[in-house]
Amino acid sequence: MTSKDLLFGTGGVPRSTKGTSSISGIKRIRELGLDCMELEFVQGVRMGEKGAKNVLETANKEEVALSVHAPYYINLNSYEEEKLKASLERIYEAAKVGSLCGAESIVLHAGFYQKSTKKHTFENISKALKELTGQLRDEGIQAVLRPETMGKRTQFGTLEEVLALSAEIEGVMPCLDFCHLHAREGKENSYSEFTEILSRVEESLGKQGLSNMHMHISGVEYGTNGEKRHLTLKESDLNYPELMKVLKEFKAQGRVILESPILEEDALMLRKLYNEI
Repeated sequence: MTSKDLLFGTGGVPRSTKGTSSISGIKRIRELGLDCMELEFVQGVRMGEKGAKNVLETANKEEVALSVHAPYYINLNSYEEEKLKASLERIYEAAKVGSLCGAESIVLHAGFYQKSTKKHTFENISKALKELTGQLRDEGIQAVLRPETMGKRTQFGTLEEVLALSAEIEGVMPCLDFCHLHAREGKENSYSEFTEILSRVEESLGKQGLSNMHMHISGVEYGTNGEKRHLTLKESDLNYPELMKVLKEFKAQGRVILESPILEEDALMLRKLYNEI
């Protein structure tokens, strides 16, 4: 496994794992021949330092690359000081424990527009992330915060917004969720549109944008307001064969995390498809 590879893995412990612990999941990823796993801290960070060290040892031994998904309960555009503070604390905890596990990328859902303008929301979220990346740097915590492109129109997280944050703030990079990009407007699902997305990543972030990618892929059901629920790749209309083709053409490097209901099956299927191109 070289750094030039595109790594494929699962969002959370593979479904075929005996047991539910992160350590069992990492071992199962290796048995399946996959490359990476996202630790799901989505309901809160419930891992201590000792647990994190054990996870790090297992991941190193099994040669499985890790990332983290921060808790869902985050809104960096909250009007309530208390909620904003709690959101920052949750991301900080995810980054701190994640880095002890050897996970540098910390994926997060940045927030909601609520009654703010898009410009004002961007300013609030940018200010919060600048504060947080500064704190992580000061404490020597190796973490890259990755705001995710989001699938509902009420959520902050268009491609433009996520790329602008990443270009503006050191220590911030995007998490491109392709099913969210597709579900938000019902577009972003063709060879030319995927080409446009990767071109914009390169335009905003240079070569590093393509050599250090973090992606989520799943099938998705969507309606007029955007994302409804995740589907398996084959029961969705996501044009994943064209997406794999574009990733190959751009020589994209980084990680592809599958979030479909059949995690490892879709991860293995997608990697096989990618390798055959």
